[in-house]
Amino acid sequence: MDSEGPFVGWVERDQTSASSPDQPAGEILIRLNGKDRKVRPGTTIAGLLADLGVSRDRVAVEVEREIVRRAHWEGTQLTPGVSVEVVHFVGGG
Repeated sequence: MDSEGPFVGWVERDQTSASSPDQPAGEILIRLNGKDRKVRPGTTIAGLLADLGVSRDRVAVEVEREIVRRAHWEGTQLTPGVSVEVVHFVGGG
Protein backbone atom coordinates (compact mmCIF):
# COMPACT_ATOMS: atom_id res chain seq x y z
CA MET A 1 0.00 0.00 0.00
CA ASP A 2 1.22 3.52 -0.81
CA SER A 3 2.39 5.47 2.24
CA GLU A 4 0.64 8.62 1.00
CA GLY A 5 -2.80 7.16 1.62
CA PRO A 6 -5.91 7.05 -0.53
CA PHE A 7 -5.88 10.73 -1.58
CA VAL A 8 -2.77 10.81 -3.76
CA GLY A 9 -2.94 13.84 -6.05
CA TRP A 10 -5.81 15.40 -4.14
CA VAL A 11 -5.33 18.62 -2.18
CA GLU A 12 -7.95 20.26 -0.02
CA ARG A 13 -8.14 23.96 -0.81
CA ASP A 14 -9.70 26.81 1.06
CA GLN A 15 -10.88 29.99 -0.69
CA THR A 16 -7.61 31.85 -0.16
CA SER A 17 -5.49 29.15 -1.78
CA ALA A 18 -7.72 29.08 -4.85
CA SER A 19 -6.38 32.40 -6.14
CA SER A 20 -3.56 32.55 -8.65
CA PRO A 21 -0.52 34.87 -8.48
CA ASP A 22 -2.31 37.23 -10.91
CA GLN A 23 -5.48 37.18 -8.83
CA PRO A 24 -5.26 38.50 -5.27
CA ALA A 25 -6.94 36.56 -2.47
CA GLY A 26 -10.45 37.79 -1.93
CA GLU A 27 -11.27 38.09 -5.64
CA ILE A 28 -12.51 35.66 -8.24
CA LEU A 29 -12.26 35.99 -11.99
CA ILE A 30 -15.40 35.75 -14.13
CA ARG A 31 -16.00 36.36 -17.84
CA LEU A 32 -18.42 39.28 -18.32
CA ASN A 33 -19.64 40.02 -21.85
CA GLY A 34 -16.52 38.39 -23.26
CA LYS A 35 -13.98 40.15 -20.99
CA ASP A 36 -12.31 39.05 -17.76
CA ARG A 37 -13.53 40.82 -14.63
CA LYS A 38 -12.63 40.43 -10.97
CA VAL A 39 -15.43 40.29 -8.40
CA ARG A 40 -15.68 39.52 -4.70
CA PRO A 41 -16.40 35.92 -3.73
CA GLY A 42 -20.09 35.48 -3.02
CA THR A 43 -21.11 38.15 -5.54
CA THR A 44 -24.61 37.51 -6.84
CA ILE A 45 -26.07 38.56 -10.17
CA ALA A 46 -27.93 41.35 -8.34
CA GLY A 47 -24.69 42.46 -6.71
CA LEU A 48 -22.85 42.44 -10.03
CA LEU A 49 -25.52 44.62 -11.63
CA ALA A 50 -25.33 47.03 -8.68
CA ASP A 51 -21.51 47.16 -8.96
CA LEU A 52 -21.86 47.90 -12.67
CA GLY A 53 -24.47 50.60 -12.03
CA VAL A 54 -26.87 48.82 -14.37
CA SER A 55 -30.60 49.45 -14.00
CA ARG A 56 -32.46 46.18 -13.59
CA ASP A 57 -35.49 47.41 -15.53
CA ARG A 58 -34.42 46.67 -19.09
CA VAL A 59 -31.75 44.02 -18.78
CA ALA A 60 -31.48 40.26 -19.20
CA VAL A 61 -28.75 38.12 -17.65
CA GLU A 62 -27.37 34.90 -19.03
CA VAL A 63 -25.04 32.62 -17.03
CA GLU A 64 -23.27 29.88 -18.94
CA ARG A 65 -25.64 30.48 -21.89
CA GLU A 66 -28.78 30.07 -19.78
CA ILE A 67 -31.13 32.97 -19.03
CA VAL A 68 -31.50 33.54 -15.28
CA ARG A 69 -34.92 34.76 -14.14
CA ARG A 70 -35.02 38.02 -12.19
CA ALA A 71 -36.48 36.18 -9.22
CA HIS A 72 -33.19 34.26 -8.92
CA TRP A 73 -30.74 37.18 -9.26
CA GLU A 74 -30.43 37.72 -5.50
CA GLY A 75 -29.63 34.08 -4.81
CA THR A 76 -27.42 33.20 -7.79
CA GLN A 77 -23.76 33.47 -6.77
CA LEU A 78 -21.08 33.78 -9.40
CA THR A 79 -18.30 31.19 -9.30
CA PRO A 80 -14.73 31.44 -10.61
CA GLY A 81 -14.51 31.21 -14.39
CA VAL A 82 -18.26 31.52 -14.98
CA SER A 83 -19.39 33.22 -18.18
CA VAL A 84 -21.96 35.99 -17.72
CA GLU A 85 -23.70 38.03 -20.41
CA VAL A 86 -25.65 41.17 -19.51
CA VAL A 87 -27.90 42.36 -22.33
CA HIS A 88 -29.60 45.77 -22.34
CA PHE A 89 -32.93 46.18 -24.08
CA VAL A 90 -33.21 49.30 -26.20
CA GLY A 91 -36.60 50.73 -27.16
CA GLY A 92 -37.34 52.54 -30.33
CA GLY A 93 -39.33 52.32 -33.41
